[in-house]
Amino acid sequence: MTKKICIPLIFILITNFTFSQNPETFHRFRVFLSDKNNVSFNPFDYFDAKTLERRAAQNLPLFTESDLPVRQDYIDILSEYCTEITTISRWFNLIYLDATENQIQNIKKLPFVQNIEPVYWTSLPAGKSYDTYLTDSELKLLAKQTERMQASVFKKHGINGQGIRIAVFDAGFPSVNTSPIFKHIRDENRILKTYDFAKKKENVYTANTHGTMVLSCIAGMNDTIPMGLATQAEFLLARTEVETEPFSEEENWLAAAEWADKYGAQIINSSLGYTYNRYFTWEMDGKTSYVVRAANLAASKGILVVNAMGNDGSQEWKILGTPADADSILSVGGINPETDFHESFASFGPTADKRMKPNVSAYSTAIVAEKSKLEKAQGTSFSTPLVTGFAACAWQANNNKTAMQMFNEIQKSGDLFPYFDYAHGYGVPQASYFFSKNISHDKNPTFQFKEISDTLYIVVDINLITKTGNANNYLFYKISNKNGEILKYYLVDVYQEDAVKIPFSEIEDNILSASYKGFTNEIILK
Repeated sequence: MTKKICIPLIFILITNFTFSQNPETFHRFRVFLSDKNNVSFNPFDYFDAKTLERRAAQNLPLFTESDLPVRQDYIDILSEYCTEITTISRWFNLIYLDATENQIQNIKKLPFVQNIEPVYWTSLPAGKSYDTYLTDSELKLLAKQTERMQASVFKKHGINGQGIRIAVFDAGFPSVNTSPIFKHIRDENRILKTYDFAKKKENVYTANTHGTMVLSCIAGMNDTIPMGLATQAEFLLARTEVETEPFSEEENWLAAAEWADKYGAQIINSSLGYTYNRYFTWEMDGKTSYVVRAANLAASKGILVVNAMGNDGSQEWKILGTPADADSILSVGGINPETDFHESFASFGPTADKRMKPNVSAYSTAIVAEKSKLEKAQGTSFSTPLVTGFAACAWQANNNKTAMQMFNEIQKSGDLFPYFDYAHGYGVPQASYFFSKNISHDKNPTFQFKEISDTLYIVVDINLITKTGNANNYLFYKISNKNGEILKYYLVDVYQEDAVKIPFSEIEDNILSASYKGFTNEIILK
């Protein structure tokens, strides 16, 4: 997620109806409907064959009540009572519409209207002609951003995301239809559907280049060099973000999720997040926002949702945004390619209800495709599509797995697993995990705990200590309570045998966990 556009595209939550003094001022509302009685539905006519295949492969019903259409008679009546219907949601049996104060008072009286919630919006300033030149350091970063997840292992096994269908929700995709970075996708007709949910039309090759940058980190090719891992995947491109009416963006996200489900998406990439202008931190609980409910519902329909944590780590907000708080989606944190640990701007976990987030991490500084050039950019917007590309490859290699099984396997592939913390999650996913016949995280011990007097020491194997500042030389440790909530966590660059010493008073009845060079262990001091 970039600092430039992603986190500022957020909303205000207002729980009471308040209007302009002008009774003819339009406002946006969610109108919840009472039923879907007597509607007819044929999943074979409605869904793409890929959707039916995805559901059948995961032993999911071909349709549930949430897939049934909204009653057309209710739509027709509401269209007479309001200024405009903007979005119709099958999943939640609701209609977004614009109405005046007088109109909404009449809509309230309709017998099939179960509830009405207000939605508001405001204006934001606009965000930000093809050059592929990169410096030596940028070329190194381009190679590292995929190899950090072991791109060469996927390549050795002929894995490149082929056959996996990915929906990308973003702010626009200018130049994707012309840039040489995406020529291989266009030439093979692998952009299957596009839709601009802001302007209600198919053309998405306009507006903000953020989506272009994100897509390049999934499947871009700079000549013969992959910018992401899933260069042979199929794509559905949805514009959901706008810069003049941000209060419609959660509405657009929901509509795009239903659209993506209809057209067979197996993965949704969402380098988007909504935070302080609409919500309080305690509402990042995986159930409050509509976008998080939509993300979890998408997951229940067999779609793997991959979402950015956000870029508020060095801001007052600090924690993740929604829908990264969803319990059933992969939320992606950011690490710095120079230090190989948490990037200062990347948002932290946990969720408000103390669930672990992020799930995994990747580089949040990456080489991306802008409208007319390649450039280096920062944000969990880019660690997220790097992981999406990884997920597509992992799923191609394990195509008998369900979405939730892949969710769990990708977590287990993290290079810190089973250790985790609120900055790195389980670490960076590793391709080798999916090709090891007898994968085990029970590795040879690399350190031991020693109790001396009133102090606990973490003593590492001196023969394993490498040059300080080396990413493979970090020791991670944390102190957790018995409920599994992390109280404190640390990262140490090991340079001596007695890497860490901790007074017993800091641990008390809590759990100390540590991880060094792939080995994890824990101790409880009483």
